[in-house]
Amino acid sequence: MHATARHPLLDHLASGRYAPAALVLAASVATLGGAFLFQYVGGLAPCILCIYERYPYGVAIALALLALRLRDGRARGAALLFCALAFAVDAGISAFHVGVEQHWWEGTAACTGSVVSGAAASLEALRQQVMNAPVARCDRIPWQLFGISLVGYNLLITLALAVFSLHAARRAMRRGQ
Repeated sequence: MHATARHPLLDHLASGRYAPAALVLAASVATLGGAFLFQYVGGLAPCILCIYERYPYGVAIALALLALRLRDGRARGAALLFCALAFAVDAGISAFHVGVEQHWWEGTAACTGSVVSGAAASLEALRQQVMNAPVARCDRIPWQLFGISLVGYNLLITLALAVFSLHAARRAMRRGQ
């Protein structure tokens, strides 16, 4: 039995030469656009981890655009493999963020929102700490649907995109077209 025969939906989505890259591009733009909509239209200020979770989407968008320009299937597969890596990194950041939201562990110093991490040497130093403090705390859940936060949805999306990109990369490299 062929290894990809076990994943008929993934095979169908990844069937065209450029379809996987186009799907990764569309999903990345849609997810990143959704984050900006929640921020600028919905008024949900992102925490520092939310900002970090956006960078891999930018990398995936650039790689997907590159993959759409590549004629060689192996090179296209390599670009999709790096997309999978970017999504896996994002999933790791998101998993950490979910843990912070659920209070399973503490977040980084940048996301706790605590102003006084040590005694300020002067009033100016205290003012700088206040001005540089994050607007949103990483351990607060500002929005959720069906008990899942935006970060939880991002984790699910990035895991799905990582699996899809990896499958499409393997398929493109195997075919070489």
